[in-house]
Amino acid sequence: MPVLDRIAALAPEITAWRHDLHAHPELQYDVHRTAGFVADKLRAFGCDEVVTGIGRTGVVGVIRGRAHGSNRVIGLRADMDALPIREVRDLPYRSTNPGKMHACGHDGHTAMLLGAARYLTETRDFDGTAVMIFQPAEEGGGGGEAMVRDGLMERFGIETVYGMHNIPGLAVGHFAIRPGPIMASTDRFTITVEGKGGHAAQPHAAIDSVLVASHVVVALQSIVARSVDPLDSAVVSVCALEAGEAFNVLPQCVTLRGTMRALSKPVRTLVQGRIEAVVTNVAAAFGAHGSIVFGSGYPVTENHPAETDFIADVAAGLVGESQVERAVAPMMAAEDFSYMLAHRPGAYIFLGNGASAGLHHPEYDFNDAAAPYGASLWARVIETGLPLRSGTPASGDPA
Repeated sequence: MPVLDRIAALAPEITAWRHDLHAHPELQYDVHRTAGFVADKLRAFGCDEVVTGIGRTGVVGVIRGRAHGSNRVIGLRADMDALPIREVRDLPYRSTNPGKMHACGHDGHTAMLLGAARYLTETRDFDGTAVMIFQPAEEGGGGGEAMVRDGLMERFGIETVYGMHNIPGLAVGHFAIRPGPIMASTDRFTITVEGKGGHAAQPHAAIDSVLVASHVVVALQSIVARSVDPLDSAVVSVCALEAGEAFNVLPQCVTLRGTMRALSKPVRTLVQGRIEAVVTNVAAAFGAHGSIVFGSGYPVTENHPAETDFIADVAAGLVGESQVERAVAPMMAAEDFSYMLAHRPGAYIFLGNGASAGLHHPEYDFNDAAAPYGASLWARVIETGLPLRSGTPASGDPA
């Protein structure tokens, strides 16, 4: 198996950690048990520093190499939070917290980084410092931004930073990455259409806000089709509509909620401007009033070219070039690792999860067979990026 022998030996422990985390999912910043579990493991492994409370409930473990000729520092990040989804599979380690589950594999991400930390504290075959970053609140809470604002990069001297996410449908033992935008920005919007309420039997005496809102929904779909360059990517989705309660009353107001996504800042700005114009003008054409409020989401996740090549090369050295896709299509989902990449060069790579249910699905489960590959990649990123100088004995070598 093309993984490190020591990590292959640790696979049962990594699996056990993952199952424990899966059984006790926690949401956003309320990851106190998870963070405590992580911190306890890092201390038991012998990390040189274990710091809690970064970005409210984040945990950082610092591991220094056996050589001391380099001041270089590499950060590796895993997310810890779960989702407000009811698990439907009857797994032996199924969620014990009703309405919460690890439906995105963050339990696996955390376990893999713990496995790498265990390996690196034992071997320390590198010259520099490895910083293990365990982040809360990736699922909509902006935990990556919170950790950056809390001085993560400066406090630990991080020079480059890397993240990893499992992907269903990609074979176990395979990796995928691309330079530049790899995941989209996301922004929420709330649209209010105000007409004139009235009796359903007298629509001529009212301004039907439901009809107006329906035209707004249809018109919004013209933005990507007719305003965005076909060679660019964007998504506008209306996901909720709230209007009235009675069968014979035309409501005064309708509320629409949705999301817009893009792979570049110019397209993000264009789409936002077009949404505002469509809402205002379509409503006005019917004699109604349309307004919109945007809730800023995550920015585009953009991989830095040199760091992308570096981690792809490390992955290829681990599993073979044929199992590393270097030009994977970007995804329109969003990731708050984007905040870390905005402050330091680095890259975000996908790890194959095999033929599992999709992310955020109630039948999803992280594939434990993928964990040794992810943990081995993390270990190799540190050993390759912070190499021992010639003549420095590696672990197990005679001094």
